[in-house]
Amino acid sequence: MKQHLSLCYHARNNSFLSKFMRICHPKPKSNLLSHYFSLLQSSPNAAHLRHLHARLLRTSLFDNVILSSKLLLMYSRLGKLSPHSLRVFLHMPHRNIYSWNNIIGEFSRSSLPHKSVELFLQMRHCNQPPDVFTLPLVLRACAACGSAKLGVSVHGLCAKMGMAKSLFVASALVFMYVTLGKVFDARVLFDEMPERDSVLWTAMLAGYAQHEESMQALSVFRQMASAGVALDGVVMISLLLACGQLGWLKHGKSVHGWITRRCLILGLNLGNALIDFYVKCAALGYSHNLFDKMPERDVISWSSLILGHGLSGKVDTALDLFDRMRGAGVKPNDVTFLGALSACTHTGMVERAYTYFEMMKEYQVVPELKHYACMVDCLARAGMLEDAERIIDEMPVEADGAVLGALLGGCTVHGNAEVGERVAKKLMRLEPEKASNYVMLANMYAGAGRFEDAEKVRELMKERNLSKLPGCSLI
Repeated sequence: MKQHLSLCYHARNNSFLSKFMRICHPKPKSNLLSHYFSLLQSSPNAAHLRHLHARLLRTSLFDNVILSSKLLLMYSRLGKLSPHSLRVFLHMPHRNIYSWNNIIGEFSRSSLPHKSVELFLQMRHCNQPPDVFTLPLVLRACAACGSAKLGVSVHGLCAKMGMAKSLFVASALVFMYVTLGKVFDARVLFDEMPERDSVLWTAMLAGYAQHEESMQALSVFRQMASAGVALDGVVMISLLLACGQLGWLKHGKSVHGWITRRCLILGLNLGNALIDFYVKCAALGYSHNLFDKMPERDVISWSSLILGHGLSGKVDTALDLFDRMRGAGVKPNDVTFLGALSACTHTGMVERAYTYFEMMKEYQVVPELKHYACMVDCLARAGMLEDAERIIDEMPVEADGAVLGALLGGCTVHGNAEVGERVAKKLMRLEPEKASNYVMLANMYAGAGRFEDAEKVRELMKERNLSKLPGCSLI
């Protein structure tokens, strides 16, 4: 209540609003709501919105559920969801399903999805029944919270209320199960649907593609096309992701051709999907040409190309792109730095790698295991094995197989059995079933002339029934 009184005082003493009130003629009652609704809709900033908020309170128009609901929506759109939108909602004298859906939906799309679930429970306590638009918002919040238990409970409520077969709700259920990694459950629900629209088909296709079940994704796409479902850019993004995972350059080019023939606007999402596809298929020329033609680029566009060139050993191109990206004012992310570090690793540019690793602090990017693996690999390839081991010891998290494996590989190349033996023992405890670790240790012993130790490692592999799998390629 104090908040509302302060707003009234603020409004009474504000020169802007005084001028505003002088030029506004009294309007008929029938036009008043639409007039204020339009003002709320066009409000340019939070300060202007607070003036309107105060005016609504002084004129009692705040009691109108349409205007108060629009007010909380506009606070949220201007980045004031918590506490401004929430306070507006809690002080609303009248609420309907529209206002409940507004506040639940805004929180479900925010960084506080658990608040959306809390509001839904409060809604149930107030005996306000949800509708087919409420439940998808709550399911979205469950997915964002990562709570499978909560999601299953809401699914049960959907079934109990007879809404599980609604296309709106079913699409949200598929999205939730996919997000939580339960693709099988999503498919069971999908198959049980008597009717499917393009959103439901697209959710299932995207689910398979995002979880790298590429063949299943392509199977869903074929069924989708046979059913006569309209295809759009969102479908093409999932299709390109599946083709990239399989390394199917020819099929992906066909998708690119379809996009061109249909004259789809090459927006950021679609452009980034095409770049990512060509990078995964090692067609860097295509990806670079596409990148140069994109009218707009973001950190994903730059990072995909930098990582592609970095992993392919095209160091100069990768690092030049990194510098151009910074020059364009685009802030690097974890993938960008991974690409730069990978490029340094391929050519043994230790000092440059240290520079990029330290630069991560400047951009507030927290190094992950993959970044440490790159640094360790770079140092190990350059023969700086003690430095690489020191980085592992100073890591804030426990080293995984990729980090330790990079150091063991360097020990094998440079014949340092002392460090290699320590690392191999850690690896064997961490990954006792991975044969390549035993093979590297045996080769290192043999290279150092310790043939008896090498034979003991090979005997241990036989005892544990381990054998190194031959390499393979998608090309």
